[in-house]
Amino acid sequence: MAPARRGPAGLTTSEEDYLKALYALTEWEDAEVGTGALADQLGLSPASATAMVQKLAAKELVNHVPRGAITLSETGRREALRMVRRHRLLETFLRDELGYGWDEVHDEAEALEHTVTDRFINALDARLGHPRHDPHGDAIPSADGTLPVSAAIRLDRFTGSRAVIDRISDEDPQFLRRAAAQGLVPGALIDLPHQLDFIEASLIWVRKA
Repeated sequence: MAPARRGPAGLTTSEEDYLKALYALTEWEDAEVGTGALADQLGLSPASATAMVQKLAAKELVNHVPRGAITLSETGRREALRMVRRHRLLETFLRDELGYGWDEVHDEAEALEHTVTDRFINALDARLGHPRHDPHGDAIPSADGTLPVSAAIRLDRFTGSRAVIDRISDEDPQFLRRAAAQGLVPGALIDLPHQLDFIEASLIWVRKA
């Protein structure tokens, strides 16, 4: 059996995926994450997630008490943000330089993010003019892991009369296509009440206009 491929930090691609998934689950929602939620995010079995979390905890990349919440350690968060940076810069490159639609970039970036070096990513960042956000409005971490704090909240929880779209979840490509057709993109103004259903509104984050 071939040895597991490892990234620049010595982590396997699976370990990198788990750290990034754990970050994604906690980036916009202040909620405790267990192995079940992590397994769902990655499309894997709870048993597989439990085994990997134990490995990550042994490497001091996550903090975890059996049957308790999982959180990233300082080192784990740094590695997660390194992968987030790769993913979001690759998405931006695919859209801006190769003509991909914003509904197409996620899966392509997922495939590429483990195969390129940090040197390549830093060169790509410079080539793109150091973009601050990816095609969906998500902030791109800097090379040192700095990430600006966003005050945006989900549209279904927003109570004002007018808002600016800050970011849109990239979970559903079909919704991204519908949103683009309606002009619902980062930076667009939206008047309330809106005509979106509850699920659609939960995929959009806004700030006060």
